[in-house]
Amino acid sequence: MLNTWAVVPTCLPLVRRRCHVCEADRFRASGKFRVNANHKVLDAWLLVLCTGCGDTVKLTIFERTHVRSVRPELLNRLHDNDPGLTAELLRDPLLQHRNRVSLDWDGAWRLDTAGSDLDQEVVDVAVRFEARIPVRPVRLIAQGCGLSRAEVGRLVADGKVVSAVRLSGKVSGDFTFTLKR
Repeated sequence: MLNTWAVVPTCLPLVRRRCHVCEADRFRASGKFRVNANHKVLDAWLLVLCTGCGDTVKLTIFERTHVRSVRPELLNRLHDNDPGLTAELLRDPLLQHRNRVSLDWDGAWRLDTAGSDLDQEVVDVAVRFEARIPVRPVRLIAQGCGLSRAEVGRLVADGKVVSAVRLSGKVSGDFTFTLKR
């Protein structure tokens, strides 16, 4: 029997970036956008606030883009400060690369095991990610099975936890593993 676990975001992650005012290194999304029009070109930014001093920084969504190349529904969502759009854009790897930022997911996700049956001799588990959240598989297995990470590490070393993905690094995509008791 295959058990399914889900890694679910609970809130928006923090943005890792150095503040030029107070030297803090985390920003939170304000949920607000700034759109500027100059003749037939548009600029759009996502506003983020420093967790230390509250200073505002703009993350570029697009700049100097011709107005006809921007989808009208995207422009409406920007003008309406759509919170769903904020979450979508923060998770966009292109936006992160363009602005030289990364995301801090600490405390912004949870593991939903949906009452998995782990009392069997061999347990197969499929872990599904609802967002690209980098997490160590050993941490997920420990949390889902109620074990310590050291105990899961010993099970991996003994060959009692087997997976097609490397269990020692971080993953942000779906994977499966088998636990043998």
